[in-house]
Amino acid sequence: MLRLLTIEFHKLKHNRASKVLSLIYFGLLTSIALIAAIKFEFGNFKLHLADAGIFNFPYIWHFNTYMAAILKFFLLLVIVSMMANEYSYKTLKQNLIDGLSKKEFILSKFYAVILFALVSTIFVFVISLILGFAYSDYNELSIITTDLEYLFAFFIKLVAFFSFGLFLGILVKRSAFAVGAMFVWLIIESIFKGYLFWTFQNAENTTEKVNRIMQFLPLESISNLIKEPFSRLNAVKSAANMMGETFTKSYAVEFSTILIVSFWTFIFIYLSFVLLKKRDL
Repeated sequence: MLRLLTIEFHKLKHNRASKVLSLIYFGLLTSIALIAAIKFEFGNFKLHLADAGIFNFPYIWHFNTYMAAILKFFLLLVIVSMMANEYSYKTLKQNLIDGLSKKEFILSKFYAVILFALVSTIFVFVISLILGFAYSDYNELSIITTDLEYLFAFFIKLVAFFSFGLFLGILVKRSAFAVGAMFVWLIIESIFKGYLFWTFQNAENTTEKVNRIMQFLPLESISNLIKEPFSRLNAVKSAANMMGETFTKSYAVEFSTILIVSFWTFIFIYLSFVLLKKRDL
């Protein structure tokens, strides 16, 4: 494993675009802290986000992992460009000539995916701790360690998403086309979701039925790992109650969703190996 990671690190070290994108990604992760400085003023109404409870333990684990996951597209560019460069610079063929098997090649990419996801998770963990200790109203250990499963879900989410990107990078061989293919698949899932709503429009519990089907699709299942955190805020709940609305949704990290996403991760890596094995290089 260490040998394969060393090979990938050597390639990334000499790839300027990947280094720049990685720096932008981690720089943007750090910028989550700037949310604490955001203030809204509308006449007599004043809102300081840091005082609204978004950095309170344990809510911060949910909020920060959700916000950080939005930035994953920057690292997706790094993953797909890694594969595109393998074809452009003929390093894939050279690696195979030098004795690296196709299985080891795929594993080296997968290990790189895991490392990117792990470093990102640790980075978000450290930033969240710093912001939590600075702004949280609750600093008891039992509260701080509550909801840490969001960090695990964040890690699984990144591994699955980057594995999908890796598969697309191998499939189309060009980073721009691979990213485009990701968006095309997102559109396909969205159209299918709309079709399901149209199909079940006259049925009872339409949304529940649609979600029950959509949860098995790759991007939808990855998205479901960490649900939106905004409606959990007390300020949002109070505003909803004033308008006669109540939120009854579950925000928990579902074990069934982890299983579905893990299954898709395995499928992406397996298909990547099958595709590479059958392809004439």
